[in-house]
Amino acid sequence: MRLEPKFTIDELVHRCKSGQRKAQEMLYKLLASKMMGVCLRYAADRMEAEDMLQNGFIRVFQKIEDYRGEGSFEGWVRRIMVHSSIEYYRKHHRMMQVVDIDEVGEEPSVNAAAAASLEAKDLLLLIKTLSPGYRMVFNLYAIDGYSHKEIAEIVGITEGASKSQLSRARAILKEQILKAEKKSYGYAG
Repeated sequence: MRLEPKFTIDELVHRCKSGQRKAQEMLYKLLASKMMGVCLRYAADRMEAEDMLQNGFIRVFQKIEDYRGEGSFEGWVRRIMVHSSIEYYRKHHRMMQVVDIDEVGEEPSVNAAAAASLEAKDLLLLIKTLSPGYRMVFNLYAIDGYSHKEIAEIVGITEGASKSQLSRARAILKEQILKAEKKSYGYAG
């Protein structure tokens, strides 16, 4: 049995910049599972997420010379994965339905206790049920921390469309949480 030597991320990045394939493989193995989680949030299924992951890592290794060591390398890779996932989505799916902010209306209120009782995995499953367009904007804003201006540029929509997509996604999620609360407490309706 052959053990691989231990390297820091900085050492692996340096080795990748000099074109060492083994360092690329080690970096991939180190980050792939975390980045797969990012891709799964944007993908329709696991196979699509795997394609997004592969495309993302190809881009990481193509652009690794651009990484200057400012901020975390993992954060830099995560940003590439998000952009790669959105690009994949654009190529393989029709674009999202855009709803004007004026058409969204009032959002139902949610019982804070019900929302708090949701575990992260349950919330991620609810997010997965959103239509791809709503899910993309929700993930970019609520999970990945992009502004509406950045989302508009990335996705190719207006800031207003980004805001309305987010508003509608939140309304749908709140409605689903309320339904789950009613089921768990045996309420009729």
